[in-house]
Amino acid sequence: MTGKLLAIILLVSAALAGGGMYYLQVYGFYYDVSPQPGKDVTLLAIGAENPQPITYSVFQAIDADSSPIRYRACFETELTTEDLAVFQQVESPEPLTAPGWFHCYDAVAIADALKSGQAQAFMGVKNIHYGVDRIVVVTQDGKGYVWHALNNCGEKAYDGTVVGEECPPRPEN
Repeated sequence: MTGKLLAIILLVSAALAGGGMYYLQVYGFYYDVSPQPGKDVTLLAIGAENPQPITYSVFQAIDADSSPIRYRACFETELTTEDLAVFQQVESPEPLTAPGWFHCYDAVAIADALKSGQAQAFMGVKNIHYGVDRIVVVTQDGKGYVWHALNNCGEKAYDGTVVGEECPPRPEN
């Protein structure tokens, strides 16, 4: 009898631990980002040092303090392809996935739009966190998406490769 009881306790504990880990990964660490007009959606003009805000509406965003690359956002803009021509484009961006419950952001659809030329990717902010850039994508129909991606310095810093002189010094914690 004690063997069955022990097995049931172990199975229940494993199920609770698994459920808890799933919840923490998919829901627990994320929080809604409050809109900050003029700061949420910015683009870096060609040759500029500082990004400039663009007009947008219907802004939704999530983030998590557990990782600098968990930020995802969706918005709408009335800017045209011609209006966006003055901003620095990003070559070969790879949209990162978002939790399934964040319905406005679909990484596969964004990647397909980029490949087909229905969307363009722009540099939002360089080094928003050390080694992390903010990428902004705008589709031809005015839908916009934002995520954070590791840049060259970030990839080197996080995989253990020597960072080198071309990267800025790592900030102190």
